[in-house]
Amino acid sequence: MKSIQMLTLASALALVAGGVGAQEKETLAIVVKGLDNPFFEQINLGCQEWIANNPDSEYECLYTGPASSADEAGEVQIVDDLLTRGVAAIAISPSNAPAMANRIRQIDPDVPVMTIDADFLAEDRDLRETYLGTDNYLMGVKMAEEAMKLKPEGGTVCLQLGNVAADNINARAQGFRDTIAGEDGVDRLTGQNGWTEIEGCPVFTNDQADLANQQMADIFTANPDLDAFILVGGWAQFAPQAYTQVTDQVMDKLESQELIIVAGDTLPPQTQAFRDGRSHVQVGQRPFEMGLRAPDVMIQLINGEEVEDPLYTGLDICNQEDPGFCADN
Repeated sequence: MKSIQMLTLASALALVAGGVGAQEKETLAIVVKGLDNPFFEQINLGCQEWIANNPDSEYECLYTGPASSADEAGEVQIVDDLLTRGVAAIAISPSNAPAMANRIRQIDPDVPVMTIDADFLAEDRDLRETYLGTDNYLMGVKMAEEAMKLKPEGGTVCLQLGNVAADNINARAQGFRDTIAGEDGVDRLTGQNGWTEIEGCPVFTNDQADLANQQMADIFTANPDLDAFILVGGWAQFAPQAYTQVTDQVMDKLESQELIIVAGDTLPPQTQAFRDGRSHVQVGQRPFEMGLRAPDVMIQLINGEEVEDPLYTGLDICNQEDPGFCADN
């Protein structure tokens, strides 16, 4: 069987159903929020590495998702169709966690379901066997700690988030706010320890790089005294040309650290932005590891083995004192 790249729903279903090119191998499906997001392509590369490392396995790793990360309903439909047509196990990164959980509850599949990268809400986690990915609350904590190092007196801040119902992104925002405020359950920063979220923020990108960059440009223009911009995910940096144009507007402030940028993820265009001084901190996840480990976890679940829940993949932090991972990638 050929390695599976960014499959359309039709080709993925044809493969599962035993269509052209399909063999006797059973399918371990990884469904991501959108094929337009380079972060998820790293999960795909991990899936491909697993295929290369396991040529004699009775299982095949299938990577798919909607064409656009904004297509929440499309992702739910893909999962629905895959489970209906038949897979051995499935790993889902839910864009809209409540909607996806509601559909899983309705289907009540008889194959193992796990989450990857993004989890279900706490009340729906009985629907999956385990979660594989980042400790997203901890990621928010680390972003806050780095921001406080750079701005010990606090300041005005804008958080840029993804989809409104994405559990992983919301967990990062909660970790950031709780850490800044020094207390749990903070809905908004209103002066705690000197930090205040500005009017109009947070902003939600719907996982779209073009929208993320437009939001940044608008915020910088409307708030010339802004102290910190926090990209809870790396969306704007996934479009390096646009991100360069946006940060060109504030390079003098970035260089003086009058304005700081703390961003999530450490993909190549993001580490380049860091090296160019267009961000001060990158807090990176490990998506390749997620894609590489997911098939083995699904096989363990199929075999009825006990699997730890959650399975965290760790973080890589790049800052001015220690560029670390970002110095060479």
